Amino acid sequence: MKQHLVISLRITVALLVITCGIYPTIVWGIGQLAFSHQANGSLITRNGRVIGSELIGQDFTSARYFHSRPSAVNFDPSASGGSNLGPTSRKLAERIAADTHALGGRNIPADAVTTSASGVDPHISPANALLQVTRVARARGMDENQLRAIVGQHTEGRFLGIFGEPRVNVLLLNLALDDSHAATR
Repeated sequence: MKQHLVISLRITVALLVITCGIYPTIVWGIGQLAFSHQANGSLITRNGRVIGSELIGQDFTSARYFHSRPSAVNFDPSASGGSNLGPTSRKLAERIAADTHALGGRNIPADAVTTSASGVDPHISPANALLQVTRVARARGMDENQLRAIVGQHTEGRFLGIFGEPRVNVLLLNLALDDSHAATR
């Protein structure tokens, strides 16, 4: 009996060292060597300061910027989650109706008025981005066709050509706008 207990303890300790020490260290090392940017949060820095992550949506409210989709958690990643309002919720229907009306009322992309499951989705659909072109172009004094071209350049396709939907990362698009606007000054 004592011999079986000793063997069991040795196996437990060995597996603990392998699964909680060696394996995570190897995976971390591979991540740092092969995918350093992604492994460290896909952080975006400007002038030596972190201004955001490609993976976490931000709230842009100025007319000069493209707006992210609505967030049930105010873009707080520590509170990530949806609103838990179901399809029969009157409160949800009223909010969506008000948002749809504020955006013009017809042919509004769903992601312009609905929240994502996480509340911090960094992407919008190309249709949502194109819906905002007129407002952003007017606020920046830009040509709408030039702005549509920038949206097109920042539209990511489906993963491996078949998975997911085309999307636009709002933070990267807005940074590109700032860069192009600074270049034309």
